[in-house]
Amino acid sequence: MAAPGSDQVASVGRMLLDTSLPLPDRFRALFTLRNLGGAEAVDCIGRGFGDESALLKHELAYCLGQMGDRRALPILRAVLEDRSQEPMVRHEAGEALGAIGDPEVLVLLRKYSHDSVIEVAETCKLAIQRIEWLQRNPDFSDDNPFLSVDPAPPAEERDVPFLRAILLNDNLPLFERYRAMFALRNIGGRDAVLALTDGLQCGGSLFRHEIGYVLGQIQHEAAVPGLSAALDRLEENPMVRHECAEALGSIAQEDCLKMLRTHIGDLEQVVRESCEVALDMYDYENSGEFQYANGLSQNQELAS
Repeated sequence: MAAPGSDQVASVGRMLLDTSLPLPDRFRALFTLRNLGGAEAVDCIGRGFGDESALLKHELAYCLGQMGDRRALPILRAVLEDRSQEPMVRHEAGEALGAIGDPEVLVLLRKYSHDSVIEVAETCKLAIQRIEWLQRNPDFSDDNPFLSVDPAPPAEERDVPFLRAILLNDNLPLFERYRAMFALRNIGGRDAVLALTDGLQCGGSLFRHEIGYVLGQIQHEAAVPGLSAALDRLEENPMVRHECAEALGSIAQEDCLKMLRTHIGDLEQVVRESCEVALDMYDYENSGEFQYANGLSQNQELAS
């Protein structure tokens, strides 16, 4: 007997894997599968890693991590081990393994914490530290208002200048700086956003990419100039620029629209595609119909 929602999962899965569809449509199908959950949804998402779009594969890995389903572990393991996959895809697979948080992946993560691709190595180190931190703090209850599973728990400190100093200190361990980052995100407000935006000009590309991600979650207009400047820096790592583009789409101000249109023909495929998806996000954020990043529900109302 078919599981409840099986037909819907299969239908949405076909949309996700249909390369003839526009990328924004496939993104919405992906987030729908994330919300539906279950073994069939995990399997559908896993079948997408043969796609030509690094951006889509990156989001596939992200969603598997957010779902927290152990059945995704073999899929993510294979992606992390596959050196033919783009670095940003392998990085996201490592982060997703940390998000699921099963200690059985620690051996694998330790192996790839020495990867030749710095973003992959740093991601695996963070994933190890997250899992080990949770082992030491089994009663941890995250008060994250954004409901995302993050690569590090937020710091307990609430003083914005203090957290900013930690965030911007390149001599501190990345895990500590991430904890400051997520604490600032949770605090929110203009001062915290400006502190985070300063992070777009320091650290490594993995760090700056995560800054773009959290600024997209906050959706505060004070971040627009910094995100626009980072997207405009052609010498910046594409994984940073892509995250800044998506953040601009999420913030959905008029200045964001202009910047995204400027880069819709960018030389970097992942940036072009991110601008395409971000413009779709912009339209939906301004339509009042639903929240793009939450995915389509059965009523076509959305649930990164």
